[in-house]
Amino acid sequence: MDTMTENDYLIAWGFYAFAALGCLLVWMRLTRWMWRWLREPLRLLMVVLLFSPTIIDPVKEKFAPAVAITALDLMFKVGNNAWRAISDLVMYGMIVFGIYLVFVLIRFPIERASNAHKEREAAAKAAAKAAEPDDDQPFGGAGDDRYGRPPVPSNPQRSRVEPRL
Repeated sequence: MDTMTENDYLIAWGFYAFAALGCLLVWMRLTRWMWRWLREPLRLLMVVLLFSPTIIDPVKEKFAPAVAITALDLMFKVGNNAWRAISDLVMYGMIVFGIYLVFVLIRFPIERASNAHKEREAAAKAAAKAAEPDDDQPFGGAGDDRYGRPPVPSNPQRSRVEPRL
């Protein structure tokens, strides 16, 4: 006897989606300390586990979370949907990790080029700083630069030279 209406079905999925999103946010918080190449696949695995649906009633086209169906079928040994849910999890996992692999293959050369560019800029700044003459002249301008401020361009004191103390 199926007493669940379409509205109840949508409300149940809404509650599940809200709870799964909360679990995913907690998982992201738990994995943020990890090395990036380990953290990202673990987060994707959790997305697949939490948000993969599997069909439970082909006639009425009713779906349920695959991980919940797998757990309930294995723990209580009721129903025969566990293998279908596991195969759905594996299929969604292969799709998501395939897309992630393409994303990584596109991102990796871009990041290498960006890091090389940053290193070249840092080396150029270091070389420019090393090439600058030291500013330990005994005499300097007596303008506003005494206090670390740039001199005012129209300041008549700029032509005056005083010894630095």
